[in-house]
Amino acid sequence: MHVLILSLIALAFVLIIIEDVIHLNKAKSTLFIGSLVWILAFMFPEGGNIEHVKEGLNENLLEIATLWLFLMAAMTFVAYLNQQGLITQLVYRLLPSKIKLRSLMFMIALLGLLFSSLADNITASLIMLSLLASLKLEPKQTLKFAALIVFAVNSGGVSLITGDVTTLMIFLADKVTITDLFLLIAPAVFGVMMLALFLMRGINEEVTLPKFKRPIAFADKLIALLFLMTIVGTLVMSVAFSVPPVLTFLFGLSVMFITHRIIYKSETKPNVLEYVREVEFDTLLFFLGVLLLVGMLKELSVLDFLPQLYQVMPVYVANYFVGILSALVDNVPLTAAILKSGIEMDTADWLGLTYAVGVGGSLLIIGSAAGVIALSKLTELTFITYMKFFHWLLMAYTVGYLGVLAIANL
Repeated sequence: MHVLILSLIALAFVLIIIEDVIHLNKAKSTLFIGSLVWILAFMFPEGGNIEHVKEGLNENLLEIATLWLFLMAAMTFVAYLNQQGLITQLVYRLLPSKIKLRSLMFMIALLGLLFSSLADNITASLIMLSLLASLKLEPKQTLKFAALIVFAVNSGGVSLITGDVTTLMIFLADKVTITDLFLLIAPAVFGVMMLALFLMRGINEEVTLPKFKRPIAFADKLIALLFLMTIVGTLVMSVAFSVPPVLTFLFGLSVMFITHRIIYKSETKPNVLEYVREVEFDTLLFFLGVLLLVGMLKELSVLDFLPQLYQVMPVYVANYFVGILSALVDNVPLTAAILKSGIEMDTADWLGLTYAVGVGGSLLIIGSAAGVIALSKLTELTFITYMKFFHWLLMAYTVGYLGVLAIANL
């Protein structure tokens, strides 16, 4: 049964890769196989212990529900701001009417790093992808910018305990301190800048950006401010009181609904709750399917082999390959398996692992939340088209990882 389930999981990832060939939406295929493997686990439990399967499913569903609700709240904010054209207006006001694609690429890279440092990876991805869509670039250029955004967003959060779950896990295990994590900032920025240089090779064009300046309504400004306050409040409440980010985001969303209702008392104005319908549920269903598949891998103890990796190669080499592995397997169970294994590392190696599991998922489009969101929102982006940048992404990841080891050991 284990072999059958693992084969189905492998099939699910293959179907994602060949989506354009078979014309089967990846959200449908992953949800189908993700739910099927759990049904099989209940029908044929290992050793007849069905309680263990129930416990595993409940734990997995809790993680999924938390992510779903968080995504729904963040995507509703972004859907409203997009519908009102606020993000587009801000972009057009910040950028000149004409700009070279090289300069634009550096600006996008820095914005991706900045947003993911201030907010979580998911919120930063939604904002950056909305920004990218508003630029209306050619498909070939859009793909390059998408790869850069995914890598930049994942790189920006590794140095903050609120920026990436795996960073928080390693910090809570007392493996690194807050000041240790600050050492990751320079290598993360350097890795992103290197990727931008790789991707801009052969690009000399200058693009003309349309100018549609118009007054921004007071209500839109207020809701944009609420969005910013929600992000800041999430960071503060998480660090100060350990409040789960999903709670603060849901609270911020409810304040947005109430504020909109107070401003627009007239029934002629559309109900702000309608913007929940603007959320791309394909993205949410795809997340659901992927997390069910990853949860089953965890249930089958597929990650138990990880400690053996550290017995056959030096720690810093093993950490590097764990980062690459995180492009295939969710980085949270990977990090948990290493923390529970009792592997001894010095601070430099723990920082190397923090960077590796935070950024390594960028190598494949299905390896991180930022990648999955990009895959769902950009029609030009597929598993195969993203793979065209694999060598550049691997080089940037390697440069950043070596930078972490160099600075940490110094």
